[in-house]
Amino acid sequence: MTLKTRLLPLSAALLLALSGCDNAPPTSEQTLANAESAAPLAQVSESEKLAAFFDQAFEKDLKGSPMSQSYLGYKWDYDKWDDISDNKQDADIATLKQRQTQLATFDASQLSEQENLSIALYQQDIQRRLANDGFRHHTYVMDQFRAWHTTVPSFLINMHRIDNIDDANAYIARLKGVKPLFEQVFEQLDIRSKLGVFPPKWSYDQMIQASANVISGEPFAEASNDSTLWADFKAKVDKLELSKTEKTGLLAEAKQALLTSVKPAYEAMMVKLAEQRKLSPEGDGVWRLPDGDKWYQNRLAWFTTTDLTAEQVHQLGLDNVARIHAQMQQIMDKVHFEGSLQDFFEFMRTDPQFFYPNTDEGREQYLSEAKALVDTMEQHLPEYFGLLPKARIQVKRVEPFREQSAGKAFYQSPSRDGSRPGTYYANLFDMANMPTYQMEALAYHEGIPGHHLQRAIAQELEGIPQLQKYLSFTAYTEGWGLYSEELAKDMGFYADPYSDFGRLAMELWRACRLVVDTGIHSMKWSREDAIQYLRDNTPNPEGDVVKAIERYIAMPGQATAYMIGKLKIMELRDKAKAALGDKFDIRGFHDEVLKDGPVPLNILEQKIDRWIARLQA
Repeated sequence: MTLKTRLLPLSAALLLALSGCDNAPPTSEQTLANAESAAPLAQVSESEKLAAFFDQAFEKDLKGSPMSQSYLGYKWDYDKWDDISDNKQDADIATLKQRQTQLATFDASQLSEQENLSIALYQQDIQRRLANDGFRHHTYVMDQFRAWHTTVPSFLINMHRIDNIDDANAYIARLKGVKPLFEQVFEQLDIRSKLGVFPPKWSYDQMIQASANVISGEPFAEASNDSTLWADFKAKVDKLELSKTEKTGLLAEAKQALLTSVKPAYEAMMVKLAEQRKLSPEGDGVWRLPDGDKWYQNRLAWFTTTDLTAEQVHQLGLDNVARIHAQMQQIMDKVHFEGSLQDFFEFMRTDPQFFYPNTDEGREQYLSEAKALVDTMEQHLPEYFGLLPKARIQVKRVEPFREQSAGKAFYQSPSRDGSRPGTYYANLFDMANMPTYQMEALAYHEGIPGHHLQRAIAQELEGIPQLQKYLSFTAYTEGWGLYSEELAKDMGFYADPYSDFGRLAMELWRACRLVVDTGIHSMKWSREDAIQYLRDNTPNPEGDVVKAIERYIAMPGQATAYMIGKLKIMELRDKAKAALGDKFDIRGFHDEVLKDGPVPLNILEQKIDRWIARLQA
């Protein structure tokens, strides 16, 4: 899964999990100038004007976000962080409103079906973002799951490449910029403090600990090990073809920046978080915030791209939990297990045969097996997909500095120039939370045919605006990931019944999310209530359960997108099969789902309906 960092500017929120290329695209002014040089302005086609509009929008957003530039590989503002002030957010909202007006001026009759789809997608995206702005300060600027205290090191380590001395100096400049960046974070925390918006009390201890982890080790204190950032910078500079004097100078500057900017910034962050902890009201869900019920409905609409209410989502979860439990009973019968379903859960949760050792050797064994699963699946993709990505995929362990608070697994998109592959990250901090029977489903979801296939294809698509490739529709993206887990079953995988149980366990997890997310944020369940529900209804280990509930609390509504998106894709596939009969082609269906990049569920349904009609004609 790819999760968004809170309170990035609009462009960064759109582009957070993106790729890299080194050559800047032509500017919108160049695009329009080229069109005008070929014909008088009056003869510029509607298609050319629309292309120029999208080029300009993409370029403006990208130029407004140094971090998005780095995700994409551009080095225009390689020495800067994003501006997260309210002034910047106000300017972004004004820009969106202006674009909304501009979009309404295009003549749909003069545009192709693809061009009209691009307009519809961006119109819907703008409408959703404007709706979000009404709750701008409800979003937690800091929480234990993923925020600025971990974004800074993970961004520098994973996104800031150092290919030459200028890149190294830009890295140092970003280290120097951590202190003013955190000052903006503190301003946002103070705004929320006045409004009464705080994450739960228990989350602060985790944020403080994670912050302390970043400034542990050399050069922050005498230690036998280097801090994460210091180790990263030294390793990158060491690979440069520079003189010893040049390298020594860079290291000295970086050390100074770590000590005079990064260290005091993180120390101030820990003090600020400790102060805020005292102010946070009791409770866990967003119902405890001002207008929390309206905020939660906004979150459900944003993540599911539906108008489902909390009550409807909750019931949908209960129904699917019951369905999956019944399927699990069949697995129990197949492996001749005697006892209740809860007994079977306990067996799957604790039996040593399902876990690699909690050692470096065990972790390497897990990574090796995960890579093998991805490689095997890749060989079978042409049987089910016409569209295939060029980008490669790698499997990596989550870095130690963030593994205690990071999720179980997630995905980072590849670069478009091939310099960085897509990455499936596995969190191997505690091997008791990574049972081997879930390995297949997890690899298919985060890797292929899940996130890597969908996102790499989206980046490589031709004939659609760049902006369209990076729109955020979580129900589509995560729904595809969960759909991919079941698709692998159709493809003949999960030969081991325990692995098939793992597939069901992963789907059950997503069904339970519908129950606990709405329970926490709408029905006033406590953290402990939600933890107990997962204990009773899933086979997942205790650490997995606790971390998951804490994530759902930090990111209200996000966890509901997976099952709702997957159910819609399955519904549309069944609809197409029934309508087309012998004309149904699974490769064609998958290509239709993937060929326009991420879309909301209502537009996905329209796309499949048109595809069915074309084949019936």
